Formats: sequence, C-alpha cells, structure tokens
Amino acid sequence: MDNQSNYNNGNNGYGGGGYGSGGPGNNGSNGNNNNNGNNGDNNNKNNKNGQMIMVFILVSLVALFIMSMVMNRYTSMSTSEISYSDFLQMVEDGKVESVEFDSYQINITPVSENKNPYLQEQTYYCGRLDDPDLLPLLKDKGITISRVIPDNTSTWIYNILSFLLPLVLIWILMGVLMKRMGGGAMGVGKSTAKVYVEKTTGVTFKDVAGQDEAKESLQEVVDFLHNPDKYARIGAKLPKGALLVGPPGTGKTLLAKAVAGEANVPFFSLAGSDFVEMFVGVGASRVRDLFKEAQKLAPCIIFIDEIDAIGKSRDSRYGSGNDEREQTLNQLLAEMDGFDTSKGLLILAATNRPEVLDKALLRPGRFDRRIIVDRPDQKGRLETLKVHAKDVSMDETVDLDALALASAGLVGSDLANMINEAAINAVKNGRKFVNQSDLFEAFELVAVGGKEKKDRVMSDKERKIVSYHEVGHALVSALQKNTEPVQKITIVPRTMGALGYTLQTPEEEKYLETKDELLAKITTFMAGRAAEVLVFHSATSGAANDIENATKIARAMVTMYGMSDTFGMMCLATVENQYLDGRAGLICGEDTAGQIDKEVLSIINKSYEDAMQMLTENRDILDHISDYLYEKETITGKEFMKIFREMKGLPQEEDKESLMPDDTADEKKASQEPRVLSKENNEAKDDTSIAEDSQSKAAIVSDDMFEE
Repeated sequence: MDNQSNYNNGNNGYGGGGYGSGGPGNNGSNGNNNNNGNNGDNNNKNNKNGQMIMVFILVSLVALFIMSMVMNRYTSMSTSEISYSDFLQMVEDGKVESVEFDSYQINITPVSENKNPYLQEQTYYCGRLDDPDLLPLLKDKGITISRVIPDNTSTWIYNILSFLLPLVLIWILMGVLMKRMGGGAMGVGKSTAKVYVEKTTGVTFKDVAGQDEAKESLQEVVDFLHNPDKYARIGAKLPKGALLVGPPGTGKTLLAKAVAGEANVPFFSLAGSDFVEMFVGVGASRVRDLFKEAQKLAPCIIFIDEIDAIGKSRDSRYGSGNDEREQTLNQLLAEMDGFDTSKGLLILAATNRPEVLDKALLRPGRFDRRIIVDRPDQKGRLETLKVHAKDVSMDETVDLDALALASAGLVGSDLANMINEAAINAVKNGRKFVNQSDLFEAFELVAVGGKEKKDRVMSDKERKIVSYHEVGHALVSALQKNTEPVQKITIVPRTMGALGYTLQTPEEEKYLETKDELLAKITTFMAGRAAEVLVFHSATSGAANDIENATKIARAMVTMYGMSDTFGMMCLATVENQYLDGRAGLICGEDTAGQIDKEVLSIINKSYEDAMQMLTENRDILDHISDYLYEKETITGKEFMKIFREMKGLPQEEDKESLMPDDTADEKKASQEPRVLSKENNEAKDDTSIAEDSQSKAAIVSDDMFEE
C-alpha cells in the first residue's frame, strides 16, 4: 500500500506549498472570459445547426440515390426497350396481347407463355411514331388497344410520397440511434443530469465522518441557502462554486450527496464525462441546458464529479484548441460568469487532479472555495469506523481505537471495506458477532493486500530464505532506536504476491519524520537482503520491493527534504499528481541528476552495511528466531520481543496492548495501537514516497519474496 512521507506533510504545512500558493496568479488574464464565452455560445449554436442540416442533406441524397438505383434495377428486370420494327414484327407474328399508348411511348404486353401466375411477366416498350397504318393493323390482329389518361394530381402525390416517406422513416431511425448515443436528433444536447430533491439521496452530514473541516465549509453553504436574508443584511454573497479536492476514496462524492440531503433544494448530479459526446458542440449544448434547468429550479445545487474530464487546462501548443472538450469548458466558464448568485445557484465540483484544471476555472468568481478532503487523521478514522460499524454486530473484544491508530493513511473507502470484510469473515467462521481477530484479518487484507494462500507449497529452502529475510527486518528494527515495534512476522504467502511480511506499528500518529528515523527505515528495508547474503551467501529476487522502497526514501531525502550533505537544502524535485500517484519530477540538469544517483546510492550502501553489521553481531539471535518462525510460520510481536530480550539478557517489558489478538491472554483493547509500516509485495509505496498525501500511512515492512 502507499506509504507516505510524514515530513512531506509538515513541509506542506510550513511552506504553504499546497493550495495556498496556487490561488493568486489566476487573476490577471481572465477578465475577458465572459465575452469570449458568449461568442463561443453563438458559434456553438450555429455550428450545431449547420451540422444537423448538413447531416440531413447528406442522408437524404444518399437515400434518394439508393432508391433510384433500386427502382431502376427493378424496372430493368421487368421491362425492356425494343425498336419500332421489332414491335411491328411481333404484331405480325401474333405475339402481342395488348398495347397501351402513352404520350411518348407504346407499352407492349406480349402473349403470355408462362403458366405460373406468381412469376413476373416480361413487358416491352418502344418509341411512339406517327404511323397511320398501325391502328388498322392492330385491329386486324385483334389486339387490345388502350391509352393512358394523364392525372397530374395523383402523379405528383405518388411521386412525392414515394420519396418523402422513406426519408421520414430514415430521419426517425436516425433520431432513435442518436438518442441512444446521448441525445436525439432534436435533443442531442439535452442534459443527462440526475436531479435529487430534498433528502432522496439518503445521505446527510451525520453519515460523513472524519472530514470535519470540509463539512463545516459546506454547512455554511447549506445555511446560506436556508437563510439567505441573514447573510444579505451584512452584505455577504453566496459563493458561486466550491471545489472538493482530495485523494480517491476520501468521500468527496459522499459529501456532495450529504449537501443534497441537508439542503432541501434540488440537486443536479452528473459526471464530467457526461458532457462529452462524439458530436462537436454537444457538450457545450448540455452545459447550456443544465444551467437553464437549474435556474428554473433555483435555489439549487449543481454537482459535477470528476470535473477534470472537461476542465483540463487549454493549451495552444496542440493546435487551435477548437475541439469538443475545450468548447465545453468555454461554455462552462461563460455560464459560471453569467448566473446570478442571489437566486441561490451553487456549483460543487470534485476532482483528485486539481493541478491539471484550467486557471480560468479556478479563479475567484467561479470556484470561490477550495475544500480539501484529505486522508483522515486518527480521530477522523475512529469516527469513520464508528459510522461504518454502527450496523454491524460486534462483541466486547473489539477496539476501534486500536484499529484507528493502526490504519494510518487509509481513506474512508478502505475503512468501510475493512469493516465489511471483518463482518464477512465472522459469518464465514460461523460467528454471530465480529471480534478483534476478524478486524485484524480484515486490516491485513486491506493494508497488506490479498488473503493468505495456505495451500501454496514452498520448498524447505525457500521457506528458510523467507524466514531469515523476515526475521532480518524485525531484528534490525528491534536493534535500532528510531523504529516502530514489530507487530507480526509471517512466512505465509498472500494472494497479492508476498511470500511473507513483517508488520510494524507506531505507538503514536506522526506527521513528521526525522532524518534518523528515515535512515532507520532504510536500514530496516536493507536488513532482509543482508540476512539472505549473510546466511546463504547469495541474493534473491525477494528483496525487490524492499530496494524500491528504500530507494524512494533515500531519493526523497536528497531531492526534497534537504537531508543531503552534498546538496544541502536545495530543492531538486517537485511533486506531480499530489493526490494520485505522487510522482516526483526532477528540476535539475543532467549532471546534477547523476550526482543525485550517486548520493542516493551512498545512503543505501551505508544503510546496508549497518544492517549487515548488526545481523553479524547478533547471528545467534537471527538463527534462533528464524528457526522458530520456520516452525511456527507466524509469530506475534510479543513472542519475537520475548525471545529477543531473553537472548540479549534484557528485562522483559510490561505487556503493551496491541492490535493483534493475544491467544495466550484475554484480548485487550489496544488504546495505543501501533501503526503499520507496510509494504506490499507488488505495489507497495514507501513511507517517504515523494508525493504522498498529507497523512502518514500505515506502513508494512513487508517482505516481498516474489513468485515468478
């Protein structure tokens, strides 16, 4: 799981680098956005109408062409042209049954030789000539003679209907198809927003926990909608918009639904992708339709989820920018400038990528407030757990305080999933109540990743290697001062790829980490590989994740935390996608980048040497505990520390409460439950990952013995 840097949080707090410095700079060049947006509105209307007319004309021409080809083909199959001489010869031979004189031609019906009434008879026609001998000849042969009586009215009606009806049917068919694609031929730009009125969302602020600051900001908005006069007397205006920003799973959408439940006003909800269609101009049309409908129902709230789908910054480097997304953004900017806040129209939007949004969208007057919905702290996690656990039957052994402390870095969705997994586990084991053991197993499932694979058979050698690897982590952690206590060691594989892991938990929640603590973490990560080399004189692929995490911490120390002797307090990297992957981008030259790599390598090598020295000096303890782990497969932190203190000749400490239930004693409530230094096998991100969120994450130093 993501292990985030505590120091990074503190850096944001002291430096104000988060949103504080991003607000200004948006003001200057946005003054003419309204006019530009209005012009874009008219252009969009004209473009849409012109496109619809062109589509109709094109489809009509194609339909007429196809109909003409079909009719000509049918006619050519049933009738054919002959010469006037051939016609006279047929009359002489008695092969003509009847003739019909038209204005310009003679239609000839030959004597039928076909006995099947269902087959189409072949007919002929020829040009009409002024021949006085023709009529007497036809009378002598007994041929039926007739003449077409012209009916101009019926002819015109037939011709019109023969072409008009197919076009109407084609137009109706197009309308049905276009409606399924996001609109209709006459309503392609209709808004697809879902409208919630009053408390139909079923969510209120009571259902949202761990985000007190965000709720407070939104409660002010709700109160403004309920009591506008109170604010109007002092001259306050309703904010036009509020942008909810935070990592995935922190409850941004849930907060918006809670606003809908509390406000008792119409609530329009839709995603940013709902504006985008295959037709150019549809998104802008839907924006216009959305605001038109919202103004009719004012006071009301419009919520746009994942607004970064349409709100990305406009960039002229990639062309004129006249594409569907930018037209939609231009229309949104114009509409947000154009409506009157006194009517009680509020716009809420949510995103986890605020850095990609257009500056014109973020300026005051459009989104006046930026509400941070960050990872909850310990108190927030406890409240969140209580909310999700209120409908779950739990016994007296459950201690949510301990779980809240151990789950540092997890978001609301993780905590909800944890409670649900614990309930499922209780049912699976035939219990009517969830106990602490179920919660701990669910915590491992969410934090570590995957279930235990007890049916996987590893060779004795692999199990030995994994045992030494894991005990190496734990032993080096116990030998250092600035580390967190070991909670659990296991060599039972898990479905996410880990063949074993060492679980460490903090004794208190931290927001800052010292240089010594970071170096101790790197040394702990290196201890797994050091144990392998010390005992087996060979390295394995199992330390891949340890190396990745250690490298991330060391690189962050050099490039961001100013903990390098070579570069001092020089910033060499910046955080990108703060609320997503937290990737860091270097802001230095190639020569400096090479020096950074050397400095990072020196930190890692020094930590590896320290780990090797500690394990060498305590080889007997390493061997003894590894053999014990090999036999038991899983041991608790208490068991590990008991053996460690006995062999070191240290006095035993009083039992401390822990998250993991103790099978040898009554289960206690762990009020000061440690935190988890976590490392997942495949996708673990280290504690000091350069762009991590503002809360410290549960950390697992996990041994990643990857399976190939």
